[in-house]
Amino acid sequence: MLTIIVIGDGAVGKTSLIKKYTKGSFEKDYIKTIGAQFSKYDEDIEGNNCKLFFWDIAGQREFDFMRPTFYKGSKAAIIVFSHTDEESFNKIPEWHEDIKSHVGDLPIVLFGNKIDLVKEEDTENEKIQEIVKGRGFLGYFQTSAKTGSGVYEAFQAIIKNLYNKYKEA
Repeated sequence: MLTIIVIGDGAVGKTSLIKKYTKGSFEKDYIKTIGAQFSKYDEDIEGNNCKLFFWDIAGQREFDFMRPTFYKGSKAAIIVFSHTDEESFNKIPEWHEDIKSHVGDLPIVLFGNKIDLVKEEDTENEKIQEIVKGRGFLGYFQTSAKTGSGVYEAFQAIIKNLYNKYKEA
């Protein structure tokens, strides 16, 4: 089983992205994640069944104390920010350092969510590429949990990386 943690500020769309990928659904009403919730998902990769376990970890400060417990055993991370919330973008380094301090270096993909709510010229950003390169992230993907844009490709990037890393194990 491959465990992937999904973190970022509250209300950036972590739960919605997971639901869009695993169930194909989207709920427009925001429901705050309390602590963490998990989603199991089986995916067929190259004819092999790959068991995935997504930890959807609450981004609000009141859950800081719980996070390290959910980080343990994870093989990769997805850091999510919202294109409609600059503060969530500014916190990317903080999220990355939090992961590193508890579980070391993991493969990490950055999702810039809610692209359906902003103009395209507001999403292409040199600062994003600097963070991705400077922090050694596997990549950056623009996503929309609402429309599904980029969601499949974004999740596949981290899942295929893990599959290739662990298929021999």
